[in-house]
Amino acid sequence: MMYLQVAAGLVILLVCGELLVRGAVALAERFNISKLIIGFTIVAFGTSAPELVVCVQAALEGSAGIAIGNVVGSNIANILLVLGAPALIYPLTFDQKSAFRDSLIVAGGAFLFTAMAWMGVIAFWQGFVLTATLALVIYAAYRRAKSEGEDAADEALEEYEENMPKTAWVSSLFVLVGLLGLTLGARLLVHGAVEIATAAGVSEEIIGLTLVALGTSLPELATSLIAAFRRHGDVAIGNVLGSNLFNITGIIGVTAMIQPLESPSQILHFDVMIMLAASILLIVLFYFKRPIGRSLGAFFLLGYLAYIASQFFGMSGVQSMAALAQ
Repeated sequence: MMYLQVAAGLVILLVCGELLVRGAVALAERFNISKLIIGFTIVAFGTSAPELVVCVQAALEGSAGIAIGNVVGSNIANILLVLGAPALIYPLTFDQKSAFRDSLIVAGGAFLFTAMAWMGVIAFWQGFVLTATLALVIYAAYRRAKSEGEDAADEALEEYEENMPKTAWVSSLFVLVGLLGLTLGARLLVHGAVEIATAAGVSEEIIGLTLVALGTSLPELATSLIAAFRRHGDVAIGNVLGSNLFNITGIIGVTAMIQPLESPSQILHFDVMIMLAASILLIVLFYFKRPIGRSLGAFFLLGYLAYIASQFFGMSGVQSMAALAQ
């Protein structure tokens, strides 16, 4: 039953998150809102809505390990898995200047999050600082994109405009169903994850870092794989960098303002360091203009598999895996 809860929760989150974004984009366009504003607000926040609702739900139920584990694990998965898998299809090339700049911003956000997490509890004021930081970054990016024209915004919204609801009432229904579905999906996912952790004898942090994080990273993985098939490496890389920044600033920030998050020492001493190391690795790659080719993609994937294995075999390995299989 607990596995069905998790599976159902993930499916509902994915479907309803998509409905929410498409309905909100359609309503915004009906009101003649600039595509740049739609791209930097509605689409950006909407695509992160599943992770946000999951983290808030987990925090309210006293499962801070799942909330923080979801964010840290998602960021690790985004770099090692979501960039590694598409690179096996086609090497990911990119604009060096923008990729290097954005990777520095993401790494800066990661270090800010880490500093606050090491204080023991991420409280309201820390959540406000993280959220304000994200708002400043978005504003700066919007101003930069505005000076360069709306071509990038047209390309970013092209996918959503292909299957957009045609009437205002259908668009509103999409938004309503999306919001209600996200709440239901998050509740099922969190409850199922907690039950799995209890039954398997592993910590909630491990479930958050692996099962929940991987599940909520599936939309980014799908987007990056499609981008690789279309040979749009810059889209895949931008998708990962944007998602990671939203995770550690916006999602943690908003969640902490609703419910303070106690930082699990287990995550601070190992997983956060892996996240920072992966972020720094991207900076080095972008600085030296090194495309992410098949060999590097395979290295990333092997690194992610090793990381997942370490979550279970680092404690009481064989027993935990056996318990999960039952």
